Parts: sequence; structure tokens; C-alpha cells
Amino acid sequence: MKKLFLIIAISLIGSTSIFAQQTDIDITPDNSWLKAGLTAGIPVGDANDASSFNLGVDLRGQYLFNPNFAIGVASGYSHYFGKDGFEDFGMVPIAGFARYYFTPNGLFVGTDVGYGLLTNIDNNDGGLYVNPQVGYHNRDWNIYAFYQNTFAENDLDLQNVGVGVTYNIRFK
Repeated sequence: MKKLFLIIAISLIGSTSIFAQQTDIDITPDNSWLKAGLTAGIPVGDANDASSFNLGVDLRGQYLFNPNFAIGVASGYSHYFGKDGFEDFGMVPIAGFARYYFTPNGLFVGTDVGYGLLTNIDNNDGGLYVNPQVGYHNRDWNIYAFYQNTFAENDLDLQNVGVGVTYNIRFK
């Protein structure tokens, strides 16, 4: 499984490099920015057995191809607070993302796909990470609902549903 993710990552990096060389990408404050924010969620599935609440930070670098479609990289940290008898644990996503903005201000849909690294869980490094989202955006803020799932090793699915908010920090 780890080899598969390595191959996918190398392919994405390679295709991005080729694309960047073949097109003239102009990074401006109107098409590229850093998103930084917070998330809060309720664990479901396997995660609900060991945790009652989740808090996290969300960090993203985004490039807007046109007024409606964006891609980027995403990371952060999700902290799961352990229930009685369980220790706290966490997940660090390393992902790419795509978003579709219906209008300059308003509804958007998107998803993150990548690898979720698990912390403080014995015999489990992580696995495939997906994070579909639907939300509202304007020039400065994004508010969204999400369903996050890390398909980890040893038949562990680390899932939660929640809300997030990010602030857009413009590149100048």
C-alpha cells in the first residue's frame, strides 16, 4: 500500500512539473493564496469507540485556474480526544485537493485525497485519506462541512464529520 502511494505521489509531482513547464502560470493575489484555519468534528465508526471529539488545524496552498476551479496541497493536524481508557491520538494529512466554486462568493464543493499519518496509535502508520467538503466562501473566508476518512492499516477506518473555517492569506 505504501508503494502505491509513493508511485501516485511521484506521478503527481512529475505531471505537475511538466504542466508548469508547458504553461505560463502567473501567481497573483487574485489566483493564489494560503488558507489557514480550524476544524471541529465528531468521530464516527471505529474512531467513535476510542474518541468523543476532534479538533484540528487546516493548512492549504491553493491555485485558482479560473474563477471556478482550484487545486492545491493540504495538510494540518487532527487531534482526537480519547474516551475513558483510551489515550489521545492524531492524524496528519498529506494531500492534494480540488475545489469547484459555483460563483465568486457562495457555494463550493471539493475534496482532499492523499495519505493520513497516524500518531500515538500502535502498529498503524496510516493510510488513504479522503476529505470531501461542501461550504460557503467569499474573498477572505471559507466555512464548510466535511466528512473525513483515513483508511488505515489493520482494518482501521478513522472517520469524523464536522465543520471548518479557514482564512485566506493572499500572496503579494
